[in-house]
Amino acid sequence: MQIIRPGTKIDFMRKRRGALLISGCLIIAGIVSLIVHGGPNYGIDFAGGTLVQVRFSQPISLDELRESLKDAKLAGAVQRFGAEGVGEYLIRLQTTSSDVEGLSSTINDTLAKRFGEDTFEIRRTEMVGPKVGKDLRKKGLQAIIAALIGILIYISIRFEFRFAIGAVVALAHDVMITVGVFSLTDKEISLPVLAALLTIVGYSLNDTIVVYDRIRENMQRMRTEAYEKVINLSINETLSRTILTSVTTLIVIAILFLLGGGVIHNFAFALLIGIIVGTYSSIFVASPVVIFLEQRFPTKGEKRKK
Repeated sequence: MQIIRPGTKIDFMRKRRGALLISGCLIIAGIVSLIVHGGPNYGIDFAGGTLVQVRFSQPISLDELRESLKDAKLAGAVQRFGAEGVGEYLIRLQTTSSDVEGLSSTINDTLAKRFGEDTFEIRRTEMVGPKVGKDLRKKGLQAIIAALIGILIYISIRFEFRFAIGAVVALAHDVMITVGVFSLTDKEISLPVLAALLTIVGYSLNDTIVVYDRIRENMQRMRTEAYEKVINLSINETLSRTILTSVTTLIVIAILFLLGGGVIHNFAFALLIGIIVGTYSSIFVASPVVIFLEQRFPTKGEKRKK
């Protein structure tokens, strides 16, 4: 199926400076948000603490729920879980008591006094110690760095080093913007979100490799043409495939985001942002970096038009 006509000649590289300016603004906005919030909003998996999921038969106000916990000296963060009107809430406490059952009983008694015994149900109680959370955070960061280093080595072998730099810059760009959006929207970063970030790295890389592969083919065929012309042609030739792949993937992720429920909401949201940004970076970040490096460090023995 061709949704882009063969022979399309969109001058993507002419727009690269504007695109990079947009990327820079998004990254800076994310960094500023992270600084203002004192870092990412880590979930229980990374920050440690206790998470309690409560479902009420009828929705109640968040303030009323917070007050009831405050009266029992169990003050913590409270947020809705799932769709509006469901009456399900997450209670996040800083305590990491090993007696999870005892804590659950305390919360149960507290809520029963305020709202009645048959009006709610404690669906789950999870506890993660601060040391475990710190260790998970460290290993998660190491996993992302290891993936980027592995990609740098792989693409250096398969293509050239400047292509590898372009791919890694594009992937780092995707991860930074996704984390920045999470900070701007005050969403929690948990283990499922980390899994989504690694998935984004894989997805975006696949898109970039397709474009790079076509660039390499065209470079061999058009040995005297300018880099910009070769890259523009390559992107246009793969554009139909790129759009089809991204749109079909986005349809699935959008359905998961809208209908998947609260458990995978943040996971699907991260993928939604990552796929959009990853498709964009394959065109407007990875390829321009290759042009920049070629202009600064020309390939020896290769003469191309300016």
